[in-house]
Amino acid sequence: MKRKIIVVGAGPAGMMAAIRAGQCGALVTLIEKNPILGKKLLLSGKGRCNLTNFCDLDSFLKKLSKKGEFLRDAFKKFFNNDLINFFEKRGLKLKIERQNRVFPVSDQAISVIRVLEKELLRQKVKILYNTTLKDIILQDGKVKGILLMDKNIFSLDKLILATGGKSYPQTGSTGETFELLKKLGHTIIPLKPGLVALETTQAYSHQLAGLTLKNIRLKFSEGKKEIISEIGELLFTDFGISGPLVLSLSAQVVDWLIENKPVYVEIDLKPALSIEKLNARLLREFKTNSKKSIRNTLKNLLPKRLVDIFIELVDIDPNKKSNQITQRERYNLIFLLKKWRLDILRPRPLDEAMISRGGVALKEINPLTMESKLIKGLYFAGEMIDIDADTGGFNLQAAFSTGYLAGENAALN
Repeated sequence: MKRKIIVVGAGPAGMMAAIRAGQCGALVTLIEKNPILGKKLLLSGKGRCNLTNFCDLDSFLKKLSKKGEFLRDAFKKFFNNDLINFFEKRGLKLKIERQNRVFPVSDQAISVIRVLEKELLRQKVKILYNTTLKDIILQDGKVKGILLMDKNIFSLDKLILATGGKSYPQTGSTGETFELLKKLGHTIIPLKPGLVALETTQAYSHQLAGLTLKNIRLKFSEGKKEIISEIGELLFTDFGISGPLVLSLSAQVVDWLIENKPVYVEIDLKPALSIEKLNARLLREFKTNSKKSIRNTLKNLLPKRLVDIFIELVDIDPNKKSNQITQRERYNLIFLLKKWRLDILRPRPLDEAMISRGGVALKEINPLTMESKLIKGLYFAGEMIDIDADTGGFNLQAAFSTGYLAGENAALN
């Protein structure tokens, strides 16, 4: 007799879990509170869906939080090559872009979902839309069934939870499953925003909204602690800063802010130039444009929207001729170009974060199977597990891998 498995949550982890359980011969039902599959997946990669990252395993693990080693076994079972083959064998052409990011050639997340939906149908997975989990039924420490909001009860052999965290709650990730798990004795690590924009205190930040700075470097500091970014991009918003560099380092910054510690960031606008080389560059610019105002000369060094702000910060008369700039004023400009400081006020709210950090404690999950160590027959997959990663396809791969492992073990063990 076929094993009855219910998967709750039709995001990437849940869909992959249902597919793999079906491939392994189980009778699978997939429950989703939304009227469509993969609602949050449609938003990933700005709608393009950054499926995974094509780096080696050790490099990949370094892009996860400090707890990333927990996923080593899941990745050994189903990793980026396996995921790429999964989609390409089903007709979805993929491409590798800068920093090893993998996207569908279509540049549309919906093309990924169509492949998953077709495979769910091929594996005869029953999908229940607009359906919400209310409770989990246990007997002698083992999962026996679930109660739905519409009061229907489903008996089952195994239950896989893939209901996500609490980021983008409009997609259905509202975190209510964590409350059920707390009642059943599981430890839930408090949820915090991950891959999130930051608010700054400077009044002029909103004047720069929409401005992207390229080829820059950031250094976030808290007391004697600091984290330094690679060279990349920063985006100004109405409330502060975002963009790849900010998102990648936001987890540590959020932890500092939660402890009510003062945090600031220094922006190096010219990371390729030493102070000496930058000084020589300014001297050349001032000599070449000696009769021009400092405002017009700085347009050769800065985006136009930054010029007046920099002139005000250095306290120079904007109409002053370039050949009249004093040595002290030049040094102040150099300092600002290399160490432009913004004070961080707070992260944006959790519901605006790309992912949530925290979730089911890893010590209570078997990394070889994704099964609960506390409740027999209960498995976890995806963002609801207390692991998070950098941008670049790492989080989605973690979701697909844990879903695959949970689905296989629920069906075969």
